[in-house]
Amino acid sequence: MEMTLRWYGKDFDTVTLRQIRQIPGVTGVITTLYDMPPGEVWSREKIRSLKEEVESEGLHIAGIESVNVHDAIKTGAQERERYISNYVETLKNLGEEDIHLVCYNFMPVFDWTRTELSRKRPDGSTVLAYTQKAVDALKPEKMFASIAGDMNGSVMPGWEPERMERVKELFEMYKEVDNERLFANLKYFLEKIMPVCEQYNINMAIHPDDPAWSVFGLPRIITNQQNILRMMKMVDNPHNGVAFCSGSYGTNLENDLPEMIRSLKGRIHFAHVRNLKFHSPDDFEEAAHLSSDGTFDMYAIMKALYDIGFEGPIRPDHGRMIWDEVAMPGYGLYDRALGACYLNGLWEAISKSAK
Repeated sequence: MEMTLRWYGKDFDTVTLRQIRQIPGVTGVITTLYDMPPGEVWSREKIRSLKEEVESEGLHIAGIESVNVHDAIKTGAQERERYISNYVETLKNLGEEDIHLVCYNFMPVFDWTRTELSRKRPDGSTVLAYTQKAVDALKPEKMFASIAGDMNGSVMPGWEPERMERVKELFEMYKEVDNERLFANLKYFLEKIMPVCEQYNINMAIHPDDPAWSVFGLPRIITNQQNILRMMKMVDNPHNGVAFCSGSYGTNLENDLPEMIRSLKGRIHFAHVRNLKFHSPDDFEEAAHLSSDGTFDMYAIMKALYDIGFEGPIRPDHGRMIWDEVAMPGYGLYDRALGACYLNGLWEAISKSAK
């Protein structure tokens, strides 16, 4: 495996490439053209410029997270052909620039949902958190306003203000889309892009829904082992794979994370490894990566990845805000650096024990 860190670009991220390069064991970044709206073609020139910037600091682009999927594709609207064509062109340009991993999601309206961005923990750190009770008390169009004040001046992925201004319109777009239709639209999209993925050896890694259940009545399909195996079979191509996010699948305590990993051997192209602390099945908060700080057995998760021969990029996912850092919630430097070192330590211990 390769340890990486997510980086949003110099114009959007408080963390610099130079700082990332100094985290022991981190050799690549997972990045994106953060200011590109969904549906637009990424030019080779912009991709190359980003790549050169990363490489100038002694790192490389291990993958893209995300090339966002336009809502017309997710809803199966008439204009989806144009946006799929643009997506194919972007994949081609990424392949031409020697980038072979793309993470994406197929979540309607909200890419992820949290009800708090700065819940204070007993140690004084602050974290992202979710409680179903808070969601049930909100109207969807008020969701953004309820957390916008805690974004520390950043633009959170999936919560761009211009998108949130269209929440009512977006809900109207999805009103006829249930789980089955969303599955069908995903299948259609994947079948259209697999030829270019095969041509340029691009692995598509779908990110699970977060949390792993319906929010505001919207359909959610990438939530559990049964559904993800269904997705693998409906487009049975090795380039059709997953980004295994322990924190997203783990929101549903019925998901056996190590067992899910083992069932997806050969189809996990990317891994996000993080921990959650549960207070009830629908009230959880992000934790430090250390097993004892949360609910998950991080050793068991990393061992399952090792046991299936996982060789792709891993990144520590959401970190706490610690040591008075002010950054995009979940994406500061310090706690994610601690997480990367901890996960690398687990991997070294597992691999040495195996040998």
